[in-house]
Amino acid sequence: MEIKELTKAEEQLMQVLWDLNQAFVKDIVDQLPEPKPAYNTVSTIIRILETKGFVDHEAFGKSHRYFPIISKEQYRAYATEKLLGSYFGNSVESIFSFFVKKEKIDLKEADEILKLIEKLKNKES
Repeated sequence: MEIKELTKAEEQLMQVLWDLNQAFVKDIVDQLPEPKPAYNTVSTIIRILETKGFVDHEAFGKSHRYFPIISKEQYRAYATEKLLGSYFGNSVESIFSFFVKKEKIDLKEADEILKLIEKLKNKES
């Protein structure tokens, strides 16, 4: 199944659902920051997420308990590949350089990343 891009609102609800693992709409609303969106708004977005293939539900009478069917890790991989391809020409070096220049990675973190890369290279050998 092809993963589709999420809107900010959809992603916010998915973050809550990934944290809760399963939830009724009321539970999701309770986890959202103030000002909380209307119950009907959250319900509509959850149904859109279901249509997009991100969530499914179990029915309990007229209530539905929703659960993710796309994992956070699957979406993270999709979003990272999209970011890398769209903005950095599929170059890990370019994205790394960008974060270093923007001071989002300090020298200690860069050193840790290099150690991790070296460790992975040694495993492959």
